[in-house]
Amino acid sequence: MPGTSRNAALTLATAVSLTLLATACTGQSGSGATDDPNAETTITFWHGWSAPAEVKAVQENVDRFEKAHPNIKVKVVGNINDDKLNQALRAGGSKGPDVVSSFTTSNIGKFCSSGAFLDLEPFIEKSELDLDKIIPKPMLEYTQFEGTRCALPLLGDAYGLYYNKDAFEKAGIEQPPKTWSEFAEVARKLTEPEGNSYEQLGFMPNYHGYETTTEHYMAQWDHSYFDDEGKSAVAEDPAFAEMLTFQKKLVDDLGGYAKLEKYRTAFGDEWGAKHPFHTGQVAMQLDGEWRLGMAKDAGVGFEIGTAPLPVADDEADEYGKGFLSGTIMGIAPRSKKQNAAWELVKYMTTDTEAVVAFSNAIRNVPSTYAALKSPDLKTDPAFETFLDIAQHPESNSPPASVDGAGYMLTLQDLGYRYESGKVKNLKAALKQTAAQIDRDIEQAK
Repeated sequence: MPGTSRNAALTLATAVSLTLLATACTGQSGSGATDDPNAETTITFWHGWSAPAEVKAVQENVDRFEKAHPNIKVKVVGNINDDKLNQALRAGGSKGPDVVSSFTTSNIGKFCSSGAFLDLEPFIEKSELDLDKIIPKPMLEYTQFEGTRCALPLLGDAYGLYYNKDAFEKAGIEQPPKTWSEFAEVARKLTEPEGNSYEQLGFMPNYHGYETTTEHYMAQWDHSYFDDEGKSAVAEDPAFAEMLTFQKKLVDDLGGYAKLEKYRTAFGDEWGAKHPFHTGQVAMQLDGEWRLGMAKDAGVGFEIGTAPLPVADDEADEYGKGFLSGTIMGIAPRSKKQNAAWELVKYMTTDTEAVVAFSNAIRNVPSTYAALKSPDLKTDPAFETFLDIAQHPESNSPPASVDGAGYMLTLQDLGYRYESGKVKNLKAALKQTAAQIDRDIEQAK
């Protein structure tokens, strides 16, 4: 979806710019709720969607809520990024939001630990919600930090593999690859050089390629970013070296870093009709479920296939998993109408009709089991791939941290240097990276 996906691509950069102050985000005492949820009231809901169709979909869901809760009126404010949200939560005041949402899943550690988002546990207990039976485990995990649940998921994004079926048929490839070694072979078969460039590239592996980030690759290996003591494990867990080594070899096999980077400069905008997958410049693409709608709107001239991303060769039994993220929704701690705010949060995140309607409107993955199985959910075989990824028990998101996405940025920076050949000793570089991650997290506490 253009809203969530665009912000998901900017998640790391946005996360680093945030500085959430716990002292400026203290809510009411106890459950944080003293208002009468049955009284006539008006609450304010801030969200990040900006495209007309998405804004319309949000408003339609709010309209349904108001019909079900005639005493609560909702003032909706869109196009709110995390910087604006952060400023408002720090400043407080009557003009701030009551209900808040963010596309930046990786900031949940900051939101929860600083008190920027209110602890929802008292409301969940009062409503007798068994979240384990309502929401898939990975989505529950990326909306809490160290036991504090300060958000709930409002639709999700699942990442998988898009492929050009026409290009596959031309190359004699019968099915999408399931392991990374198979993937490398397929990518080479699909690559058609043209002088110092390409007529068609099987896959753009570079980390500056659209969505080919270190954390998206890493989801397809069994891995642990941190050890049991909370220290960075990137130097000790062999999965990180395996991923980085595989990606570097793929870069070299497909023409080398410089040649690929030069080709990449010819790509159109990631969110426009000239995306390289749309135009046939690349035959396979790592992307989220929103790409389906974008590709169809662009009028691609080939049949699109979707599949889970490959997994490590020795983890073939986990094929089907993928990287998950999504929109998170919570309550502003200084809101004076927290009970009413909770009613909106609960409705939009757990009501099956609301979740299904919103998913149908903006084509994101539903974030409840009931919505995923609902007969009212509009789907097709290509979209069902992402529904399956969202429910796979091994699908995952990077763990929350007090420094937000800082530790992922540090690993990504190593990825940039390694793929370009600037890093020669990967083992030593991973140790340095782990030490830097530990220092940054300690400073953020």
